[in-house]
Amino acid sequence: MDENIVTIKDLHIGYRTFGGHVKVLNGVNLYVKPGEKVSIVGETGCGKTTTVKAILRILARQAVVTGGEIIFKGEQVLKMNKSQLQHLRGTGVSMIFQDPTSSLNPVFTIGQQMSAVIRYSGHAGATKSKIQEELAIKALQETAMPDPERILQSYPFQLSGGMRQRVSIAMALSTPREMVIADEPTTNLDVTIQDQVLRILKQRVEEKNTSLILITHSLGVARETTDRIYVMYAGNMVETAPTTELFREQYHPYTRALVDCIPRLSGGGVAEGIGGRIPNYLDPPPGCRFAPRCPKAFDRCWQEKPEYVNVGSSHQVACFLYDQSTGDE
Repeated sequence: MDENIVTIKDLHIGYRTFGGHVKVLNGVNLYVKPGEKVSIVGETGCGKTTTVKAILRILARQAVVTGGEIIFKGEQVLKMNKSQLQHLRGTGVSMIFQDPTSSLNPVFTIGQQMSAVIRYSGHAGATKSKIQEELAIKALQETAMPDPERILQSYPFQLSGGMRQRVSIAMALSTPREMVIADEPTTNLDVTIQDQVLRILKQRVEEKNTSLILITHSLGVARETTDRIYVMYAGNMVETAPTTELFREQYHPYTRALVDCIPRLSGGGVAEGIGGRIPNYLDPPPGCRFAPRCPKAFDRCWQEKPEYVNVGSSHQVACFLYDQSTGDE
Protein backbone atom coordinates (compact mmCIF):
# COMPACT_ATOMS: atom_id res chain seq x y z
CA MET A 1 0.00 0.00 0.00
CA ASP A 2 1.39 3.37 -1.05
CA GLU A 3 1.69 5.55 2.08
CA ASN A 4 2.23 8.71 0.03
CA ILE A 5 -0.68 10.99 -0.78
CA VAL A 6 0.65 11.37 -4.32
CA THR A 7 3.31 9.46 -6.23
CA ILE A 8 4.56 10.18 -9.75
CA LYS A 9 6.54 7.41 -11.45
CA ASP A 10 8.61 7.78 -14.62
CA LEU A 11 6.25 10.37 -16.13
CA HIS A 12 6.84 11.37 -19.76
CA ILE A 13 4.81 14.21 -21.27
CA GLY A 14 5.22 16.03 -24.56
CA TYR A 15 3.32 18.59 -26.62
CA ARG A 16 2.21 18.50 -30.24
CA THR A 17 3.44 21.61 -32.04
CA PHE A 18 3.80 22.75 -35.65
CA GLY A 19 7.52 22.07 -35.33
CA GLY A 20 7.02 18.51 -34.09
CA HIS A 21 6.67 16.63 -30.81
CA VAL A 22 8.17 18.61 -27.93
CA LYS A 23 9.55 16.20 -25.31
CA VAL A 24 9.19 18.08 -22.03
CA LEU A 25 8.95 15.68 -19.08
CA ASN A 26 11.61 13.01 -19.36
CA GLY A 27 10.78 10.43 -16.69
CA VAL A 28 9.77 12.52 -13.66
CA ASN A 29 9.65 10.82 -10.26
CA LEU A 30 8.11 12.56 -7.25
CA TYR A 31 6.25 11.75 -4.06
CA VAL A 32 4.53 13.74 -1.31
CA LYS A 33 3.60 12.35 2.10
CA PRO A 34 0.41 13.32 3.98
CA GLY A 35 0.89 16.72 5.61
CA GLU A 36 4.29 17.25 3.94
CA LYS A 37 5.30 20.56 2.34
CA VAL A 38 7.36 20.01 -0.82
CA SER A 39 8.77 22.53 -3.29
CA ILE A 40 9.87 22.16 -6.90
CA VAL A 41 12.55 24.65 -7.93
CA GLY A 42 14.16 25.31 -11.29
CA GLU A 43 14.41 27.68 -14.20
CA THR A 44 11.50 28.84 -16.33
CA GLY A 45 10.54 26.21 -18.88
CA CYS A 46 11.90 23.18 -17.02
CA GLY A 47 8.48 21.48 -16.70
CA LYS A 48 7.40 22.39 -13.16
CA THR A 49 3.89 23.52 -14.08
CA THR A 50 3.39 20.64 -16.52
CA THR A 51 4.22 18.22 -13.70
CA VAL A 52 1.65 19.57 -11.24
CA LYS A 53 -1.07 20.16 -13.83
CA ALA A 54 -0.77 16.50 -14.76
CA ILE A 55 -1.84 15.59 -11.20
CA LEU A 56 -5.18 17.32 -11.81
CA ARG A 57 -5.37 16.33 -15.49
CA ILE A 58 -5.71 19.97 -16.58
CA LEU A 59 -2.99 19.99 -19.23
CA ALA A 60 -3.50 21.75 -22.56
CA ARG A 61 -5.10 19.76 -25.37
CA GLN A 62 -1.76 19.60 -27.17
CA ALA A 63 -0.24 17.63 -24.29
CA VAL A 64 0.45 13.93 -24.75
CA VAL A 65 1.28 11.56 -21.89
CA THR A 66 3.62 8.98 -23.41
CA GLY A 67 4.51 7.03 -20.28
CA GLY A 68 4.46 6.76 -16.52
CA GLU A 69 1.78 6.92 -13.86
CA ILE A 70 0.33 9.26 -11.25
CA ILE A 71 -1.11 7.70 -8.10
CA PHE A 72 -3.27 9.74 -5.71
CA LYS A 73 -4.21 7.84 -2.53
CA GLY A 74 -3.86 4.54 -4.31
CA GLU A 75 -5.88 5.55 -7.39
CA GLN A 76 -4.44 5.86 -10.89
CA VAL A 77 -5.13 9.47 -11.91
CA LEU A 78 -4.42 8.91 -15.60
CA LYS A 79 -7.14 6.22 -15.70
CA MET A 80 -9.82 8.14 -13.77
CA ASN A 81 -13.22 8.68 -15.39
CA LYS A 82 -15.08 12.00 -15.37
CA SER A 83 -16.81 11.51 -12.01
CA GLN A 84 -13.58 10.38 -10.33
CA LEU A 85 -11.76 13.42 -11.68
CA GLN A 86 -14.51 15.71 -10.40
CA HIS A 87 -14.13 14.15 -6.95
CA LEU A 88 -10.34 14.56 -7.11
CA ARG A 89 -10.62 18.24 -8.01
CA GLY A 90 -13.52 18.91 -5.65
CA THR A 91 -12.27 17.31 -2.45
CA GLY A 92 -8.76 15.94 -3.00
CA VAL A 93 -6.55 18.60 -4.59
CA SER A 94 -6.89 22.34 -5.13
CA MET A 95 -4.55 24.61 -7.05
CA ILE A 96 -3.47 28.21 -6.61
CA PHE A 97 -2.43 29.51 -10.00
CA GLN A 98 0.44 31.86 -10.76
CA ASP A 99 -1.68 34.77 -11.96
CA PRO A 100 -4.85 35.39 -9.89
CA THR A 101 -6.07 37.87 -12.51
CA SER A 102 -6.43 35.12 -15.10
CA SER A 103 -7.69 32.49 -12.65
CA LEU A 104 -10.54 34.65 -11.35
CA ASN A 105 -13.52 35.31 -13.62
CA PRO A 106 -13.87 39.09 -14.16
CA VAL A 107 -17.67 39.03 -14.67
CA PHE A 108 -18.58 37.33 -11.38
CA THR A 109 -18.16 38.66 -7.86
CA ILE A 110 -15.72 37.04 -5.45
CA GLY A 111 -18.69 35.75 -3.47
CA GLN A 112 -20.23 34.05 -6.51
CA GLN A 113 -16.95 32.36 -7.39
CA MET A 114 -16.20 31.20 -3.86
CA SER A 115 -19.74 29.88 -3.47
CA ALA A 116 -19.33 27.81 -6.63
CA VAL A 117 -16.08 26.29 -5.32
CA ILE A 118 -17.67 25.45 -1.97
CA ARG A 119 -20.88 24.11 -3.56
CA TYR A 120 -19.04 21.55 -5.69
CA SER A 121 -16.61 20.51 -2.95
CA GLY A 122 -18.95 17.99 -1.39
CA HIS A 123 -18.72 19.76 1.99
CA ALA A 124 -21.62 18.92 4.32
CA GLY A 125 -24.40 21.49 3.93
CA ALA A 126 -22.54 23.31 1.16
CA THR A 127 -25.65 23.38 -1.02
CA LYS A 128 -27.16 26.02 1.27
CA SER A 129 -26.25 29.58 0.31
CA LYS A 130 -26.01 30.70 3.94
CA ILE A 131 -23.42 28.03 4.73
CA GLN A 132 -21.53 28.89 1.55
CA GLU A 133 -21.33 32.52 2.62
CA GLU A 134 -20.22 31.61 6.14
CA LEU A 135 -17.48 29.34 4.84
CA ALA A 136 -16.34 31.98 2.33
CA ILE A 137 -16.15 34.68 5.03
CA LYS A 138 -14.23 32.34 7.36
CA ALA A 139 -11.77 31.47 4.59
CA LEU A 140 -11.16 35.15 3.80
CA GLN A 141 -10.69 35.94 7.49
CA GLU A 142 -8.08 33.18 7.73
CA THR A 143 -6.05 34.91 5.03
CA ALA A 144 -6.15 38.18 7.01
CA MET A 145 -8.40 39.82 4.42
CA PRO A 146 -9.94 43.05 5.77
CA ASP A 147 -13.73 43.44 5.59
CA PRO A 148 -14.50 40.03 4.01
CA GLU A 149 -18.22 40.85 3.63
CA ARG A 150 -17.33 43.71 1.29
CA ILE A 151 -14.80 41.57 -0.57
CA LEU A 152 -17.50 39.00 -1.37
CA GLN A 153 -19.47 41.74 -3.13
CA SER A 154 -16.45 42.95 -5.10
CA TYR A 155 -15.26 42.01 -8.58
CA PRO A 156 -11.64 40.89 -9.11
CA PHE A 157 -10.65 44.13 -10.88
CA GLN A 158 -11.61 46.08 -7.76
CA LEU A 159 -8.94 44.32 -5.69
CA SER A 160 -5.18 44.73 -5.58
CA GLY A 161 -2.84 41.95 -6.73
CA GLY A 162 -2.11 40.88 -3.18
CA MET A 163 -5.81 40.77 -2.30
CA ARG A 164 -6.60 38.72 -5.41
CA GLN A 165 -3.91 36.22 -4.45
CA ARG A 166 -5.31 35.98 -0.93
CA VAL A 167 -8.72 35.29 -2.46
CA SER A 168 -7.14 32.48 -4.51
CA ILE A 169 -5.62 30.98 -1.35
CA ALA A 170 -8.95 31.34 0.48
CA MET A 171 -10.75 29.55 -2.37
CA ALA A 172 -8.20 26.72 -2.32
CA LEU A 173 -8.57 26.24 1.45
CA SER A 174 -12.23 27.19 1.94
CA THR A 175 -13.17 23.51 2.31
CA PRO A 176 -11.05 20.57 3.54
CA ARG A 177 -8.46 19.48 0.97
CA GLU A 178 -5.84 16.79 1.23
CA MET A 179 -3.33 18.61 -0.94
CA VAL A 180 -2.81 22.13 -2.24
CA ILE A 181 -0.68 22.98 -5.28
CA ALA A 182 0.67 26.55 -5.39
CA ASP A 183 2.18 27.51 -8.75
CA GLU A 184 4.50 30.46 -8.04
CA PRO A 185 1.79 32.27 -6.06
CA THR A 186 3.89 35.40 -5.42
CA THR A 187 5.38 36.08 -8.86
CA ASN A 188 3.37 39.25 -9.57
CA LEU A 189 3.50 40.70 -6.07
CA ASP A 190 5.87 43.16 -4.45
CA VAL A 191 8.32 41.89 -1.84
CA THR A 192 6.36 42.80 1.30
CA ILE A 193 3.12 41.29 -0.04
CA GLN A 194 5.05 38.18 -1.14
CA ASP A 195 6.15 37.58 2.43
CA GLN A 196 2.62 38.04 3.78
CA VAL A 197 1.08 35.67 1.22
CA LEU A 198 3.68 32.94 1.80
CA ARG A 199 3.35 33.15 5.58
CA ILE A 200 -0.44 32.91 5.31
CA LEU A 201 -0.20 29.95 2.92
CA LYS A 202 2.26 28.09 5.16
CA GLN A 203 0.22 28.79 8.28
CA ARG A 204 -3.06 27.63 6.68
CA VAL A 205 -1.72 24.33 5.35
CA GLU A 206 0.00 23.56 8.68
CA GLU A 207 -3.18 24.28 10.65
CA LYS A 208 -5.23 22.04 8.37
CA ASN A 209 -2.49 19.36 8.06
CA THR A 210 -2.74 19.69 4.29
CA SER A 211 0.02 18.54 1.95
CA LEU A 212 1.58 21.28 -0.18
CA ILE A 213 3.43 21.33 -3.48
CA LEU A 214 4.97 24.77 -4.00
CA ILE A 215 6.47 25.72 -7.36
CA THR A 216 9.00 28.52 -7.14
CA HIS A 217 12.06 29.99 -8.85
CA SER A 218 13.43 31.03 -5.49
CA LEU A 219 15.48 28.69 -3.33
CA GLY A 220 15.04 31.23 -0.54
CA VAL A 221 11.25 30.87 -0.68
CA ALA A 222 11.57 27.07 -0.73
CA ARG A 223 13.91 27.20 2.27
CA GLU A 224 11.45 29.20 4.37
CA THR A 225 8.27 27.42 3.33
CA THR A 226 8.81 23.71 2.66
CA ASP A 227 10.19 20.56 4.33
CA ARG A 228 11.73 18.99 1.24
CA ILE A 229 12.95 20.26 -2.14
CA TYR A 230 13.00 18.80 -5.64
CA VAL A 231 15.44 20.47 -8.01
CA MET A 232 14.15 20.20 -11.58
CA TYR A 233 16.03 20.75 -14.81
CA ALA A 234 14.69 20.34 -18.36
CA GLY A 235 12.03 17.78 -17.53
CA ASN A 236 14.06 15.79 -14.98
CA MET A 237 14.27 15.81 -11.18
CA VAL A 238 18.04 16.05 -10.70
CA GLU A 239 18.23 16.18 -6.89
CA THR A 240 15.95 15.88 -3.88
CA ALA A 241 16.58 16.18 -0.16
CA PRO A 242 15.13 17.62 3.05
CA THR A 243 15.45 21.40 2.89
CA THR A 244 18.08 21.78 5.62
CA GLU A 245 20.20 19.00 4.14
CA LEU A 246 20.06 20.40 0.61
CA PHE A 247 21.28 23.79 1.79
CA ARG A 248 24.00 22.15 3.86
CA GLU A 249 25.41 20.24 0.89
CA GLN A 250 24.52 20.15 -2.82
CA TYR A 251 25.69 17.33 -5.06
CA HIS A 252 24.33 17.98 -8.55
CA PRO A 253 26.27 20.67 -10.49
CA TYR A 254 22.99 22.37 -11.40
CA THR A 255 21.89 22.58 -7.75
CA ARG A 256 25.27 24.01 -6.80
CA ALA A 257 24.96 26.60 -9.55
CA LEU A 258 21.47 27.60 -8.33
CA VAL A 259 22.71 28.03 -4.76
CA ASP A 260 25.67 30.08 -5.99
CA CYS A 261 23.19 32.46 -7.65
CA ILE A 262 21.54 33.35 -4.32
CA PRO A 263 22.48 36.91 -3.27
CA ARG A 264 24.35 37.03 0.05
CA LEU A 265 24.15 39.71 2.70
CA SER A 266 27.89 39.39 3.20
CA GLY A 267 28.48 40.66 -0.32
CA GLY A 268 31.12 39.08 -2.50
CA GLY A 269 30.05 40.62 -5.78
CA VAL A 270 27.25 39.83 -8.20
CA ALA A 271 26.64 36.17 -9.06
CA GLU A 272 27.55 35.30 -12.63
CA GLY A 273 24.54 33.06 -13.17
CA ILE A 274 24.48 29.82 -15.12
CA GLY A 275 25.88 29.94 -18.64
CA GLY A 276 23.82 28.63 -21.55
CA ARG A 277 20.13 27.81 -21.62
CA ILE A 278 17.76 24.86 -21.29
CA PRO A 279 17.87 22.49 -24.29
CA ASN A 280 15.55 22.52 -27.28
CA TYR A 281 12.81 20.05 -26.37
CA LEU A 282 12.29 19.18 -30.02
CA ASP A 283 15.74 17.59 -30.04
CA PRO A 284 17.02 17.27 -26.45
CA PRO A 285 20.39 15.67 -25.62
CA PRO A 286 20.13 11.85 -25.49
CA GLY A 287 21.98 11.66 -22.17
CA CYS A 288 21.92 14.07 -19.25
CA ARG A 289 20.06 17.18 -20.34
CA PHE A 290 22.34 19.37 -18.25
CA ALA A 291 25.49 18.09 -19.96
CA PRO A 292 25.78 21.01 -22.46
CA ARG A 293 25.98 23.46 -19.53
CA CYS A 294 27.81 21.27 -17.01
CA PRO A 295 31.48 22.04 -16.26
CA LYS A 296 32.01 18.46 -15.06
CA ALA A 297 30.37 16.54 -17.92
CA PHE A 298 32.25 13.60 -19.41
CA ASP A 299 31.55 11.11 -22.21
CA ARG A 300 28.94 9.03 -20.40
CA CYS A 301 26.89 12.13 -19.60
CA TRP A 302 26.28 12.71 -23.31
CA GLN A 303 25.18 9.15 -23.97
CA GLU A 304 23.08 7.93 -21.02
CA LYS A 305 20.42 9.43 -18.78
CA PRO A 306 21.54 9.27 -15.12
CA GLU A 307 19.20 7.68 -12.58
CA TYR A 308 18.83 8.56 -8.90
CA VAL A 309 21.57 7.35 -6.55
CA ASN A 310 21.51 7.70 -2.77
CA VAL A 311 24.04 10.12 -1.31
CA GLY A 312 22.40 10.17 2.12
CA SER A 313 19.57 8.55 4.05
CA SER A 314 17.00 10.78 2.33
CA HIS A 315 19.17 12.59 -0.21
CA GLN A 316 19.18 11.50 -3.85
CA VAL A 317 20.92 12.87 -6.93
CA ALA A 318 20.75 11.94 -10.62
CA CYS A 319 24.37 12.36 -11.64
CA PHE A 320 27.07 10.00 -12.90
CA LEU A 321 29.62 11.69 -10.63
CA TYR A 322 28.15 9.64 -7.78
CA ASP A 323 27.46 6.40 -9.66
CA GLN A 324 29.64 3.65 -8.19
CA SER A 325 30.04 2.04 -11.62
CA THR A 326 31.65 5.26 -12.84
CA GLY A 327 33.58 6.25 -9.74
CA ASP A 328 32.97 8.91 -7.11
CA GLU A 329 33.73 12.55 -7.66
